[in-house]
Amino acid sequence: MSDMSSERVSEMTTFAPERLKAFVDAVVAIAMTLLILPLLESVSNAGDDGTTTAQFLFEHRGQLVSFFISFILIALFWMEHHRTYERVQRISSSLLWVNVAWMLTIVWLPVPTAMVGQMQADPLQAFLYIGTLILTQVTTLSGKLYLMRHPTLTDITADRLWVGAIGDIAAIILFCVALPIAAWVHVVGYFALLLLAFSTPLEKLLLRRRR
Repeated sequence: MSDMSSERVSEMTTFAPERLKAFVDAVVAIAMTLLILPLLESVSNAGDDGTTTAQFLFEHRGQLVSFFISFILIALFWMEHHRTYERVQRISSSLLWVNVAWMLTIVWLPVPTAMVGQMQADPLQAFLYIGTLILTQVTTLSGKLYLMRHPTLTDITADRLWVGAIGDIAAIILFCVALPIAAWVHVVGYFALLLLAFSTPLEKLLLRRRR
């Protein structure tokens, strides 16, 4: 039975893991580079207008904050992706599409990031920005759940994958809590994302309840 399962997995495999990892690294690098482009344009415009450095930093503080937040979040998503896939031995077509969906959310993130930094805040903007983060986390979780259901694809134990999945669930919960706060409590705004500081305590709580 296990041999038949292995044969089916082998037949589904379409890419070597090294190719996927290299592709993901390239996509992440491009997305992180795209984050800085609106700031470079703002610097160019400020130079033409004779704006001082202090004036620029003050006038574009929202743009700077949104850049740093998104840069850090993309870096964290990439590090988690690397930890999950570093010991994956084969990539099935379904797992490949999960990763394509993950990369789509990463590439899209610079767009709502630019909106946050350059446009007036509104609820739809918050839904686009934090909603993208939720989708990134959901696709991260989907990859782990898929690997748990197809253990022949990876050397990572099911227990380790489950702990990682609980961490993803904790982050999704906190993103979902932060979203309405950022959308409608303007005094707080995107500082609601600081709720992610509670991801580790929430993860431990969920693990205890699971046991």
